[in-house]
Amino acid sequence: MEFKNIKQIEKAQSFSQKDGIKLFIVLIFFLVISLLAIFIHTGHNTLLLVFATIIGGYMAMSIGANDVANNVGPAVGSHAITLVGAIIIAAICEAMGAVIAGGEVVETIKSGIIDSQNITDPSVFIALMLAALASGAVWLHLATAIGAPVSTTHSLVGGILGAGIVAVGFDIVNWGECLRIVSSWIISPVLGGLIAVIFLIIIKKSITYKEDKREAAKKVVPILVFVMTWAFSLYLILKGLRKILPSLNLGISVCISLIIAVGVYFIVRPIIAKKADSLLNTKEDINSLFTIPLVFSAALLSFAHGANDVANAIGPLAAISEALENLSQSLPTGKANVPLWIMLVGGLGISLGLALYGPRLIRTVGSEITELDKMRAFCIAMSAALTVLLASQLGLPVSSTHIAIGAIFGVGFLREYLKKRYYEMQQIIIKAHKGKDAQEVEAFLERFNKASIKKKGLMLESIKNNRQLKDIPYFDRKERKSLKKAYKQELVKRSAINKIVASWLITVPVSAVLGGATYYVITSLGFSI
Repeated sequence: MEFKNIKQIEKAQSFSQKDGIKLFIVLIFFLVISLLAIFIHTGHNTLLLVFATIIGGYMAMSIGANDVANNVGPAVGSHAITLVGAIIIAAICEAMGAVIAGGEVVETIKSGIIDSQNITDPSVFIALMLAALASGAVWLHLATAIGAPVSTTHSLVGGILGAGIVAVGFDIVNWGECLRIVSSWIISPVLGGLIAVIFLIIIKKSITYKEDKREAAKKVVPILVFVMTWAFSLYLILKGLRKILPSLNLGISVCISLIIAVGVYFIVRPIIAKKADSLLNTKEDINSLFTIPLVFSAALLSFAHGANDVANAIGPLAAISEALENLSQSLPTGKANVPLWIMLVGGLGISLGLALYGPRLIRTVGSEITELDKMRAFCIAMSAALTVLLASQLGLPVSSTHIAIGAIFGVGFLREYLKKRYYEMQQIIIKAHKGKDAQEVEAFLERFNKASIKKKGLMLESIKNNRQLKDIPYFDRKERKSLKKAYKQELVKRSAINKIVASWLITVPVSAVLGGATYYVITSLGFSI
């Protein structure tokens, strides 16, 4: 047998062993949460609750494997933090967010997608919740396997939609809410991309395009940290802490976050100034000033995500538990109280899913769409927080997953545009020096490359003013066509765009089909409580 074939067999065996270890850990997790459900449950049909707990745990793991990548992927892709470090930080913060600020009450019928008043039979309600959980988890699992970051909320919404239609009929569907979800496919990435691009342009014009980048960074980076601290503090309060402190209204939350931001600004300003003095006056060195803010942003986004999106796993599970505890009372079709043990299932499940199966999506988000440095990753993190805050106040339907991916697309396409413009400017210089000595052209290009953005503009203006035939354009139609053909550099992978957008479009329909099919199977098996 050839040495190459032996190596391939050994590699396959190594993967098989790793998968076996992961499966063993997952089975242990399912066993632990099953025992938890058995010992704590005091209502009817404990076996059904155990099954629901396993499905809820599976959903939580699927959320951790897919959705959390949006929070830590940019930080990993920009090398602000290692993959292992990101997983540890995110796992801890996700679990803390779910358990500490997961809330005592969560939605059971997500987003009002169906009319809960039409569901009065406990068996129908519980079967619907089980089908929605199972279908959402399966779709998230499939999306993770193909490397597509999708919305966990939309996955669950689709499952509820499909199961509800099979259970009651099309009359149960709230079509207005369906249109809101469809609109979020456009609003979320566009808003996320726009805000990220605005921040990146600000950073470029105020720091990287300056001749003295260190002095510019001393002034601008503390202000950016101030804005980041304010945005993340407010985001954390509104999306997480307000669930345990409901008295924190918007006005109080804004004031608290501003006070925190001012305090952080005065703390970090001398630290950044000292650090900047030790750096070279290059973009690469200035990038390092964004490392610590990125680590904190990954942690805070993970905490807020754990507090908010854990409801996608534990909401239906809490509703099933409450229904089995109080069969004689009204069903929790709108809101459900969440016991601590169910929040633990959600928090631990998200963290475990991230640790075992999250690396693939983290790499996709962090490096496979476009190349990220720390400045770009910072802009993406800022966009993730500010877009959610803006949308929530304006009442716009958004998805945190779509926002983050839209922000990555935005910074990538801005890079493409700027690179193309720079290439065109170089071609103008070369054409203007046509017939002159090659060394003279190279020397001019070298001065142009080293010049600030203001000086670059002056140099180009000088070339245009010295041109003999000013009324003749630099490039005719044929030359523009060849110029466009010559510049083919794509800094955003089109294959990644196609795969991600396609997965977004089919998330609700596919999970709806899965939800309907799962509900049909459950009821066909003679399900009853």
